[in-house]
Amino acid sequence: MFAFIVRRLAQAVLVMVTVAFIAFMLFQYVGDPVVFLLGQDATPEQVRELRAALGLDQPFFVQFWHFLVNAAQGEFGLSLRQGAKVSRLIGERFPATLELALVAGVLALVVGIPMGVYAALRRGSFMSQVFMTVSLLGVSLPTFLIGILLILVFAVQLGWFPSFGRGDVVQMGWWSSGLLTAKGWHHITMPAITLAIFQLTLIMRLVRAEMLEVLRTDYIKFARARGLTNRAVHFGHALKNTLVPVMTITGLQLGGLIAFAIITETVFQWPGMGLLFIQAVTFADIPVMAAYLCLIALIFVVINLIVDLLYFAVDPRLRVEKAGGH
Repeated sequence: MFAFIVRRLAQAVLVMVTVAFIAFMLFQYVGDPVVFLLGQDATPEQVRELRAALGLDQPFFVQFWHFLVNAAQGEFGLSLRQGAKVSRLIGERFPATLELALVAGVLALVVGIPMGVYAALRRGSFMSQVFMTVSLLGVSLPTFLIGILLILVFAVQLGWFPSFGRGDVVQMGWWSSGLLTAKGWHHITMPAITLAIFQLTLIMRLVRAEMLEVLRTDYIKFARARGLTNRAVHFGHALKNTLVPVMTITGLQLGGLIAFAIITETVFQWPGMGLLFIQAVTFADIPVMAAYLCLIALIFVVINLIVDLLYFAVDPRLRVEKAGGH
């Protein structure tokens, strides 16, 4: 296990250095931050002084090393658009994005797994066909269209839910939460459903396919031959083995929910990192773009590492293979 963790950590460091290099290249080839800060009317002396103050007159690899050191400390400079520290802007927006992704992820799991199990055990039934049709629509329809349709029906026509904003939040130090207020839950409902639909349908189809595969295995036949009830076979044996690959996909999808909440946050004007990133792209705010890229990469790396460790702990075949030297 120790060697496994060390190897995964080394891979994680390599990935983060590569992503940091890509983010650093944004500063080199996507506009000049000095021009953004001083404007077109700056004198050559002002430009030289600011470039020296920012360290932009130093060699390429020296600049990259300084960027790595600052990024490891969570510092990415000042936003070219807002003039505030990027770390503060990200810290203010991160709680909203994380809460939206967690609510959407839990919703996808709570609804998707039972639907997948039912579709596998009642294959051919009317409700199973309905679930498969709904899942096909969920996979096919783009996220922004689902969000607009939900706003049209539930916000404009019925007036049940608000169409934008986060609602009332509770401030706990630097962290803010809307899950502790009724209006917060009222505002997060439609964005969470919009973000969860694709993941829900993916989990449902994956659970159904894995469940059907497991039900054909020999040990399930032996369990039936021993006289075990259908409930014991389906939920005591088949479902547990079905959830092993589902756990891997779900962990990675959580990172995807955080990274790709951009469209949902834009449609619902949700004050998270995705909306901040879209605004940064619009105004070529390179420090914010670089910080967002590095943070998302870090989230994916951490989640992937946790999933690998859980998979290693849950699946005994991996431990046997490692012990045998294969």
